[in-house]
Amino acid sequence: MLLVALVGLPTVAGAVLLLARPPRGATAAGVGTAAVTLAVAVAAAVTRPASDVALLAGVRAGFAVDGLSAVLGVLVAAVLLAALVVGAAEADLRTGRFHGLMLLFAGAMLATVTATTLPPLLMAWEVMGATSWALIGYRIDDRAAARAGTVAFLTTRTADLGLYVAAGALLAGGAGAMALTDLAVLDGGWLHVAVAGVVAAALGKSAQLPFSFWLSGAMRGPSPTSALLHSATMVAAGGYLLLRTAPALDAAGWAAPLVAWVGVATALLLGLVAAVQDDLKQLLAASTCSQIGFIVLAAGTVATPAGALQTVAHGAAKSLLFLVAGLWLAALGTRSLSDGLRGAARRHPAIGVAFTVGALSLAGLPPLGLWVGKDAVLAAALDASPALYVVGLAAGWTSALYSGRALWFVWRPIAPGGATTAGDRTGTPAHAGGDRAGTPVPAVATVGGLAVAAALAGLLALGPEPLRPDPAPHAWELVLSAVLAGAGLLVAWRFAERFPVPRPLVRWLGLEDLAHRTLVRPVLALAAVLARLDDRGLARVPSGVAHAAVALARRTDTDGERAVDRTVAGIADGARALGRVARRPQTGQLHQYYAQASVGFALLTVLAVLVMS
Repeated sequence: MLLVALVGLPTVAGAVLLLARPPRGATAAGVGTAAVTLAVAVAAAVTRPASDVALLAGVRAGFAVDGLSAVLGVLVAAVLLAALVVGAAEADLRTGRFHGLMLLFAGAMLATVTATTLPPLLMAWEVMGATSWALIGYRIDDRAAARAGTVAFLTTRTADLGLYVAAGALLAGGAGAMALTDLAVLDGGWLHVAVAGVVAAALGKSAQLPFSFWLSGAMRGPSPTSALLHSATMVAAGGYLLLRTAPALDAAGWAAPLVAWVGVATALLLGLVAAVQDDLKQLLAASTCSQIGFIVLAAGTVATPAGALQTVAHGAAKSLLFLVAGLWLAALGTRSLSDGLRGAARRHPAIGVAFTVGALSLAGLPPLGLWVGKDAVLAAALDASPALYVVGLAAGWTSALYSGRALWFVWRPIAPGGATTAGDRTGTPAHAGGDRAGTPVPAVATVGGLAVAAALAGLLALGPEPLRPDPAPHAWELVLSAVLAGAGLLVAWRFAERFPVPRPLVRWLGLEDLAHRTLVRPVLALAAVLARLDDRGLARVPSGVAHAAVALARRTDTDGERAVDRTVAGIADGARALGRVARRPQTGQLHQYYAQASVGFALLTVLAVLVMS
């Protein structure tokens, strides 16, 4: 029953809210459902239920809460609750459509993390993609948001085809039950095909290179949506899938090193992208790709506990930062660090302190959560390859760089006549002590709770086995990363306004343009050629047949019909003539009938004589 409640409660409640769209009470219903879901997730993490049902002949739909899914289930439910509470601060998000979509998405994510066989995971994966598209383009009057949602959907959907390839390989390889654990024991080439499909789908969903560009446009969605989708759920789902299938990656031989290098390369390059962004949400989006890169690195080095610890620490810190960005956007009307957000932490001190905790955690500063999580991943990387470790350290340094730069701007004093805010533009004084005046108390309390979680997440490394890293980082590794984090913060604080801004980094490495030139444009060109071929070639066959049929019908309707009419008329005339001839002997006079009979008998007699002779 706990599994049914865990997945079914947000799914059913979300569907009801989405369909009914009540004029009032949607926020209370959404928040209440999220709170109950969190309680159920905690209970499931304690009791570890498992269940499966027959789906098709020989194929089961299995669900279970084990060590890894217990951690992710609680994290998803907690971030869902926080996002809905803070989302209530924005009037246009207090709707049944918003809460319904958020709950449906969360239900799909919970089904994903608890699925033990591929069919239900595939179904939930598809629902996640559809609801994420609707949430990114939630504001239907924003054409840019609609386009961003479409780009995100098409990019991830293309990568998602890998899961269908993996499912086919499982069936072809004899794993009829299609359990995720069957991946590692497939024989021959089917193992490599299945693993390749899983890797493609996971990298696409987690916005890793070369798919990372879709996350930039996704920032057009509401900030609570970003907090849920792009911190602990959708982008984390790909990392989770790789952690779940890490034994299969290792068994394939080539897959684990590939995944590890893609993860660490994404962590480094997208960290540099984040460091030059002026838009706060773009900075947070690029940093999400970078931090998820460490989770992917953990999967590539088969360090599942370290990856789970990084997932929890990142989810707490990044959901906090996205929610604060949304609160500042609602209060100040801007996302620009160098303009409207300069001094934002001074205007909203409580929120500013929470943001600072999240940013310092993201930077990897001790003793905050991501310091431990990142170093646990790097310890496994060092065991696998010193080169991976060095690149990972450099990626960690970029985390401090972009975090420090954001902090520098939001804590700068505001000069007289300086940056404007929404209040300044309307002639109303900006929020002095705005947390008390302009931001709802539940929202402030929520970001405060997330700040505590982000600060203390590293302690989970001392707790349950699913989060206890093995190998654990040595003391010198912890000290080295702490020194690098401090150095990165100092560099950012010193040169925040004088950072070089290379155009490729501002444009997210130009990957979207590259994809458009190398993939989208050729596909559209091929489609145009095929369309012309269809219009001018293939389409002419049925069109020609149709024209011929019409011409034949017209000819039949004219010449053919007249010929038939003449034939019928001729037969009728002949029948009438024969009738007239046949009527002539019929005079009614008896002597003529005798004369006719005599002639007939005479003819018969002559015929008989001729035959006999």
